[in-house]
Amino acid sequence: MTLSQSLFVIGLLIAASAFFSMAEISLAAARRLRLRQMADEGDARAERVLRMQEQPGDYFTVVQVGQNAVAILGGIVGEGALSPHFNALFGLWLSESTAEKAGFLASFLVITSLFILFADLFPKRLGMAEPERLVVRLAQPMAWCTALLRPLVWFYSRGADALFRVLGLSSLRDDRITSDDILAMMEAGARAGVLAAREQQVITNVFELDTRMVSSAMSPRDRVAFFLRDEPDSVIRLRIAAEPFSTYPVCEGDIDHVVGYVDAKDLFQRVLNNQPISLADDSLVRKVLIVPDRLTLSEVLEQFRQVHEDFAVIVNEYSLVVGVVTLNDVMSTVMGDLVGPADEEQIVRRDEDSWLIDGVTPIEDVLHALSLDELPHTGEYETLAGFLMVMLRRVPRRTDSVSWGGYKFEVLDVDSYRIDQVMVSRLTPANHGGSPPAPPAGHAAGAGSVA
Repeated sequence: MTLSQSLFVIGLLIAASAFFSMAEISLAAARRLRLRQMADEGDARAERVLRMQEQPGDYFTVVQVGQNAVAILGGIVGEGALSPHFNALFGLWLSESTAEKAGFLASFLVITSLFILFADLFPKRLGMAEPERLVVRLAQPMAWCTALLRPLVWFYSRGADALFRVLGLSSLRDDRITSDDILAMMEAGARAGVLAAREQQVITNVFELDTRMVSSAMSPRDRVAFFLRDEPDSVIRLRIAAEPFSTYPVCEGDIDHVVGYVDAKDLFQRVLNNQPISLADDSLVRKVLIVPDRLTLSEVLEQFRQVHEDFAVIVNEYSLVVGVVTLNDVMSTVMGDLVGPADEEQIVRRDEDSWLIDGVTPIEDVLHALSLDELPHTGEYETLAGFLMVMLRRVPRRTDSVSWGGYKFEVLDVDSYRIDQVMVSRLTPANHGGSPPAPPAGHAAGAGSVA
């Protein structure tokens, strides 16, 4: 063949190799969700690609047969077409044997470079950039190639299947979508500007409902306003004025013997009608939902849905009341500061490097506020106060502090062994990378320190 004919053949081989490279990467990179959307809109080619992704063995066999055959032919044609010309060029300065070696090396480098650039790098990058659009266009030509190479496809595919069986591996693609996959997509969407940061946080909070315990959203026992069943009208009215809530548990003797709850709307209705308020009236006291403190927020939502209630009393394994939870509490966990009055915020940012945090704040909210992945001894506590108790191994006192992960947690106020306020301060800029500060004298060196 003449040089022009050889170059034309090399061009065709590069185009064929580029076709197979693009077909391979576009099928692998194509998103099933996007393909399913295209198929639902009536694109039959997308439906064909979805079937190919479910059983990609024959498809990739054709790709590999085509790429390897083209690469071999490209080397043969290229060496024969370019070597004589390079030999003649180098023969002007080198001996005949040296010129032949240099000519072969030069032709090899030129052909290899052309194939790497135009048959591999460029088509694969293009396939990664627009995989769904390209794969639906290449599906039919690949189907023709599969039919043309059917005997070879059958032989190599059966051989690969046998290897998978011998090694005990599955050749089927796992297309299950996990919550981590969705969260990763949401994070990518936020970085791209498709989702606002607030929207991403709300979606993240929804997925956390399956892992966050109900105790992380409840009003704890010492903050529950309740009525005793035998309390007189005057006491009830005074408590409503002093502690205005939408719902009040009704108890016999003490808070651990809950017999029901009363809705503030019913109480206000009686007040407006100048009727006496008596909790001995069974028509006023409603049946209360009792849930264990080991439930997740997702499970509590399901119980609310089943009984058509939005209020529940939470008890522990000893049947003692540990708190109450409402539907609004759960939604506040999801929506953050979009729900609830500002004066009930548990985390207040004082400045760029310090926060004032309530001791009963759920540890998940603390992690979010401080941009931490986790704190030590995860699972042994659910609130910031619990974290301090675990780290100090005793009930914290005022001015006690714990340093961890570049932050200092200092107890500001303790009321009857209850941690009211904690000051969290970012340590020196040298510790911003997450490396903990040196422990104070008298403590063993470790990842954190207590004082």
